[in-house]
Amino acid sequence: MALVVMCGQPCSGKSEAAACLTAALRSSMADITVRVIDESSLHLGRNDSYKDMVVEKNLRGVLRSEVDRSVSRDSIIIVDSLNNIKGYRYELWCLARASGIRYCVFFCDTEVDHCREWNVKRQEKGEPSYDSNIFEDLARRFERPDRRSRWDSPLFELFPSREGIVESSPVIGEAVSYLTKKVDSKTRDVKVLQPTIATQSVRTTEANSLYEMDKATQEVVSAIVEAQSGLGLTMNKISLGPNLPTINLQRSVGLPELRSLRRTFIKLAGQYSLSGPPPPTDADSAKRMFVDYLNREIGV
Repeated sequence: MALVVMCGQPCSGKSEAAACLTAALRSSMADITVRVIDESSLHLGRNDSYKDMVVEKNLRGVLRSEVDRSVSRDSIIIVDSLNNIKGYRYELWCLARASGIRYCVFFCDTEVDHCREWNVKRQEKGEPSYDSNIFEDLARRFERPDRRSRWDSPLFELFPSREGIVESSPVIGEAVSYLTKKVDSKTRDVKVLQPTIATQSVRTTEANSLYEMDKATQEVVSAIVEAQSGLGLTMNKISLGPNLPTINLQRSVGLPELRSLRRTFIKLAGQYSLSGPPPPTDADSAKRMFVDYLNREIGV
């Protein structure tokens, strides 16, 4: 039915907002199924989950896998975590699209000074909180959602430090309306993500598709290496030919890193589509998908 991605700084009020949204959804429809996925539901501690980049990456993987198993057209899933990296929100958006459900981001826009103050108060009360160094690191790396990005849209914004967090909040009402409104051919204000041919077929990729993807991605890697080695110059824009997107590099990228990106792309593409082009049943389609991925990871 829908995937809701909570977003905000640490201690910005996300969990309280998620609880209010859950209550409002259940009040709006008696037979609705709402589930909140967060660190505590998976028996993961805050500080242990964010103490370094490796465990933080593992946490995102665990949360993503649980979301992937849980999303359906019969329930609303709320991901109550930091979701502070735009690339990760994009991955969650892809899961929603592959399932053909609604998607939105609920942003608790709280000033970092208030978040820091609330975190200290929680420490003093012995409530779940972040160690000071972990809090500062997470606050520094937070990437604000942007409603112009499809993976951050529609964006519902709540300002907890100014407005408080209550079930009757207008923005919670707007979110409930968006998530529960009946949709027909005339509906324009609610968007149900539609699986592309890619998202429907990648999960059952045939041998020829895997072969084409492997071959096409290797050709892209070779083209980048060759372009960067030419006359010892770093190429900012690399063309692969007509009807194919341009590779936009902001720095020189070595072969080991390109190989690592290629392996990650192939692994992810085996789970869900990374972009909207057709499935990788031919070389050009696979190249488009890979170039889109590279431009997001290392492009301008």
